[in-house]
Amino acid sequence: MKSIIKILVLVIMITSVYSCKKDSKPNYQFFPDMVKPVGYETYGEYEVFPEEQSAMLTAEGTIARGYSLFEYENTNEDYERAKLELMSPLDSTQVDLVKGKELYNIYCGICHGNKGDGQGNLVKREKILGIPKYNDAARAITAGSIYHVIYYGKNAMGSHANQINEEERWQVVEYVLKLKEDLK
Repeated sequence: MKSIIKILVLVIMITSVYSCKKDSKPNYQFFPDMVKPVGYETYGEYEVFPEEQSAMLTAEGTIARGYSLFEYENTNEDYERAKLELMSPLDSTQVDLVKGKELYNIYCGICHGNKGDGQGNLVKREKILGIPKYNDAARAITAGSIYHVIYYGKNAMGSHANQINEEERWQVVEYVLKLKEDLK
């Protein structure tokens, strides 16, 4: 008796599953938009939200990709202009020479030397030649020129803009100016 009930239940289940399947008619989908999403381009115009087209423009106070707030370009003219015009935004209370020294030793000391004498480990091993000294009389460096060189690089030196942020760059600039004074 139990086996007949099991067989009957099995037949009913197979029949109900088979009867719901129709190849000529697709099954009903709940929330079909979630299965096939619509892709929108960021700045495209769509009739879905016509009055909100202005909302897809760049937000106020943001910077477009490829632009920066640094108003000096990577040219010799702008290097000279930065050398004359650009000043540190840090006041004496914000200058942290300990942090500046730490960052200098990490990013600059390997080539320029920890004392700013142009005798870093890479120079001593002759991997890089012609590293300038900060006390060189022929080189009149200023806060603006140092910042410009850190931001864009110069000659064999590459840019360090991606390694250290703006505030840290100014800390390094202040420390380099201190090294320059100490070498005199």
